[in-house]
Amino acid sequence: MPINPADGPILGALYGSDAMRAVFDERAYFQRMLDVEAALARVQARLGIIPADAAPAIEAAARYENLDPAELAASARNVGYPVVGLVAGLSRAAGKAGAWTHWGATTQDIMDTATVLQVRAGLALVRAELLALLRAFTAQADRHRDTVMAGRTHLQQALPTTFGLKCAVWASPFLGHVQRLDQLRPRVEQVEFAGAAGTLASLGDQGIAVMEGLAAELQLAAPAAPWHVCREALAETVGFLGVVCGSLAKLATDIILLCQTEVGEVAEPYVAGRGASSTMPQKRNPIASEYILAASRGVQALVPLMLGAMAQDHERATGPWQAEALALPQTFVLTHGALLQARAIAEGMVVDAARMRRNLDLTHGLIVAEAVMMGLAPHLGRGEAHHVVKHACDAALTEGIGLVDALAREPTVTDKLDRAAIERLTDPGQYLGSTNAFIDRVLHAARAIT
Repeated sequence: MPINPADGPILGALYGSDAMRAVFDERAYFQRMLDVEAALARVQARLGIIPADAAPAIEAAARYENLDPAELAASARNVGYPVVGLVAGLSRAAGKAGAWTHWGATTQDIMDTATVLQVRAGLALVRAELLALLRAFTAQADRHRDTVMAGRTHLQQALPTTFGLKCAVWASPFLGHVQRLDQLRPRVEQVEFAGAAGTLASLGDQGIAVMEGLAAELQLAAPAAPWHVCREALAETVGFLGVVCGSLAKLATDIILLCQTEVGEVAEPYVAGRGASSTMPQKRNPIASEYILAASRGVQALVPLMLGAMAQDHERATGPWQAEALALPQTFVLTHGALLQARAIAEGMVVDAARMRRNLDLTHGLIVAEAVMMGLAPHLGRGEAHHVVKHACDAALTEGIGLVDALAREPTVTDKLDRAAIERLTDPGQYLGSTNAFIDRVLHAARAIT
């Protein structure tokens, strides 16, 4: 049974996704290594390095079903790496052609390139969810561009905003994440083929031709130099996933706060029994947001492991390289799980516009004090306007009256503004500034990439 709940048949539904586990599970990893071995044989046969008839036999034998898991485990325990057992099983299954398997390669060539193939597939799944999130949030932003609500700073009501702008702000980091992913791919999607110590000496003067041919066969880039001990791209990949999870954690935190009983402006999608309590029948806990936060913290805890693994000695590392396998698959699984939870929220959130309005009115106009100050500033100067409105706000808070009534008692104000003008200044819907312009900018940027 799996120890990590993200990999379990039951709890895995909360922390990850079957699609991403299928990319990174052990069987898939071994198949990717076999794919690399088969591609290597095809390239070397074309170059005349191995017999032409060896490649088809090796390719036909390069199936996980031809390996013995118990034999692989015994070999890995003894050798410390899985490739020796894999090559032995492949060679046996290939018959006479087995004498030509793994020609000129080293263990890390096969394992690193297999990892890159997994990363490529994993990034494709991540990219699809980033685009789905963008579509969902921009649709909500457009739908709620006129849904006025309280903007909050330091968890206090600050100024009016719209829920549409809030959704646009949630969406905007994912514009950058799609760009980051696309910029990252050429750096990480590179073949690794350099031989025992990075020289490809066993292939004579054909080493570069084999490396470039293998890259083309696997639709990967060929690096300028071996990256056996240069792990920047893989570390960057995990760092990127950590940043994505940071954006998801911000979203989840906001949703949790908006779901509070005392706020009640937004709820996660309702499904009977979801977020239920074993004892309190009334509960609808923000369970998707909770698991986004848990997964995000798990991913971000693994980022330092990958950064630490960059300190690799000479031409083959003694330990840091092996540590990567503890972090890389889990960061992909957890990130994809968090993205799926976020997508469910984005597509199906329940928005209570009436509650937003009631909460907006809780301060009886104080939330638009800045609007009154800016309205008076051309008449009084900004400093004096701030002083006058602050005095009215203090009176409103002390006496429990509305801001309009408090301002109507200020001669300095009534000399410049009648009550109707004061009421217009204290209408939250009239003090939204560039909210629609910002929404339109995000929508325009999202359309360009989705």
